[in-house]
Amino acid sequence: MATAKEILLDCPIIAAVKNDSDLEEALRSECSIIFLLYGNLVTIEDLVQKVRRQKKLAIVHMDLIEGFSSREIAVDGLVKLCRPDGIISTRAVQIRRGRQLGLLTVQRAFILDSLSLESLGSQLEAGHPDFVEILPGIMPRIIREITAKISVPLIAGGLIQYKQEVLQAIDAGAVAVSTTCRDVWKM
Repeated sequence: MATAKEILLDCPIIAAVKNDSDLEEALRSECSIIFLLYGNLVTIEDLVQKVRRQKKLAIVHMDLIEGFSSREIAVDGLVKLCRPDGIISTRAVQIRRGRQLGLLTVQRAFILDSLSLESLGSQLEAGHPDFVEILPGIMPRIIREITAKISVPLIAGGLIQYKQEVLQAIDAGAVAVSTTCRDVWKM
């Protein structure tokens, strides 16, 4: 059986969902991986189970789930509650804990300026994620620059809406793209 990391590397389009309607559409799509960007302590177990019943990977964005703290104990709580396939977070402490618990880990980084670009390496050293997701993902030159400097596979996310943007991101070195754009999920 393929590992979560192998499945992610084989699936270049990741459905990122922000509400129930998006989730239902993503579950019907050919996307094998769903980034859950919404929910709370009461609903997250059901959301994860819906994804898993469709034989898709459920990756929970820890920073966006209402009721979780920014501490590593929140990862333990999520695992005990619903055992997702992985987590996304901007917080290195949660990424580290997720890896210790055997989850697929995606460290999200916002590339806003040259300072955020320069600090990316130290952020990744602190968390040791399986993947890094950079936002916005519509910057082929920056994707190329980052992938030349790091050994962590890169996911391009944010603002990707067209096939050309997907192709540019992958051509620049991204292993996958995550997007909330339903049209991209159908590619």
